[in-house]
Amino acid sequence: MRYDGSSPTPESGSSVSPDRPWYARRSTLVVAAAAVAPACLAGWLLTQVLDSGGAGERPAGASAASGPDAKPAAPATGSPSATASASASASASASVSPSPAASAPAPAKGPLTGRTVVVDPGHNTGNFKHGTEINKQVNIGTNRKECDTTGTTTNSGYMEAEFTLDVSLRVKAVLEAQGVKVLLTHQADRPWGPCIDERARIGNEAAADAVVSVHADGVSAGSRGFHVILPATVKAGGADTAKIVGPSRELGERIAGNFARTTGSAPANYLGGGTGLVVRDDLGGLNLSTRPKVFIECGNMRDAKDAAQLTSPQWRQQAAQGIANGIVGFLGG
Repeated sequence: MRYDGSSPTPESGSSVSPDRPWYARRSTLVVAAAAVAPACLAGWLLTQVLDSGGAGERPAGASAASGPDAKPAAPATGSPSATASASASASASASVSPSPAASAPAPAKGPLTGRTVVVDPGHNTGNFKHGTEINKQVNIGTNRKECDTTGTTTNSGYMEAEFTLDVSLRVKAVLEAQGVKVLLTHQADRPWGPCIDERARIGNEAAADAVVSVHADGVSAGSRGFHVILPATVKAGGADTAKIVGPSRELGERIAGNFARTTGSAPANYLGGGTGLVVRDDLGGLNLSTRPKVFIECGNMRDAKDAAQLTSPQWRQQAAQGIANGIVGFLGG
């Protein structure tokens, strides 16, 4: 068979004239065979020498046979050479189909390699089904508050928790491209929570260079725009924000400026005096943080115009870019 799978016709390659009788043709054939035989024998001997002495030149797992129709010979079972050949073949196969771990992309290297950021997607879609658990009181330093809340929704039912996770994952992707190590407090991989004190603890234990909690507001229609919440100076119980108030303000200002530029949104028209910045002392996630941290309320889910933006994937990408740009600026990137 040829490599294209076709068979030669009887005439292919023949130099014998069909007009000569068979006995005249036989002498020619005999002479031709006699001439070819030594060449075949020499070729066979050369093949044996190359097979025995040149085996190490073949790639691991390769067969002596070649071509589209060639198949590797099955080694004799039980012999050391058979075992070695099988191992080589297995190695070759493994190199063609790498394991998931081997094919996973290496962490990006960038100007902010070595820096750590914690992104906190506010609430959890499962909180609605776990009222007892999230209503448990936890200590926030100044007082006690619920472990977590359900968050709000748009009038059409789009959950704040869906929005915050989506934007947080987008922020993560943007930052990782800069070389930042990014941790999320959750990825909806738990039935509810985490509680607000645990969210703060995750950032503290990671020794994060910055922590951002992503939210959306739920106030009356007509109240529009975004605002960034900064920690107040608090020292009570387990809360002491003295060291993070200054850097948290810088982080918040950078996020507010970049968020406005990338989204085209204006600062909230219902609080903050048009600055887009608000200071609060009643949020456990800020009170218990020992790392620079802010919250961002990206818009009002109860206003139809803001809700149209919040439910748009394109706008959410812009929001994530603005948040990430603010973090990068804060980190000096």
